[in-house]
Amino acid sequence: MTLLVTVAHGTRTAAGNDVARALTTAAAERLGLPGVAAYVELAEPLLADVAADAGRRGEPGVVVPLLLSTGMHVRSDLPAMVRGSALRLGRQLGPHPLLVSAMVSRLVSAGAVPGSPVVMVAAGSTDPLAVRDLDRSADLLGRAWGAPVRWATLTGLGPRPADVVRPGDAVAPYLLATGYFDRRLRDDCLAAGAAVVADVVGPHPLVVDLVVARARALVAARHWERRAA
Repeated sequence: MTLLVTVAHGTRTAAGNDVARALTTAAAERLGLPGVAAYVELAEPLLADVAADAGRRGEPGVVVPLLLSTGMHVRSDLPAMVRGSALRLGRQLGPHPLLVSAMVSRLVSAGAVPGSPVVMVAAGSTDPLAVRDLDRSADLLGRAWGAPVRWATLTGLGPRPADVVRPGDAVAPYLLATGYFDRRLRDDCLAAGAAVVADVVGPHPLVVDLVVARARALVAARHWERRAA
């Protein structure tokens, strides 16, 4: 049977790692597959260890990265971790309309009014391709929200919240899980005058839908390749 593996970055905050586990459990149940949540670093099991174990057993599987934009993890680290195993690696979750719908839900739950000014804040990356993804995600969010959305990052390329957030803005964290970046984002944005800071995307049902869709596409590709071989 095909194994569903998800891979999140990992954090020292236990509640943040629980998000990956919750998403994986829900998606695996929908798919009728065994599932395991893995991490790039800072939490266990590491994807490298899961891939090595699957390789020793010859166990086929699909890997859905729980990462919202591209970057060095997606383009370099993850492929290296699964190399030599029977795990098929998929692409990152974003940009995607389902993620945007989940962010809109979090904004409304936090008290933001659709159409009001919003800043989307991401962790950030030094990869220029991540900037492209953030532009696209902000555009999708703006279309769904009914107003242009500006964006900022906490690290890497892009402007910082202090340069983008204006008094009275609502802030949509482009983060999957709580942890260091979530706490820093909240502090920085409130200090810049944000009126509302929504929760992280978290294990929202729409994110489960997206993980399931990504996994089904990977499983279908594996079956097609086996039939064509």
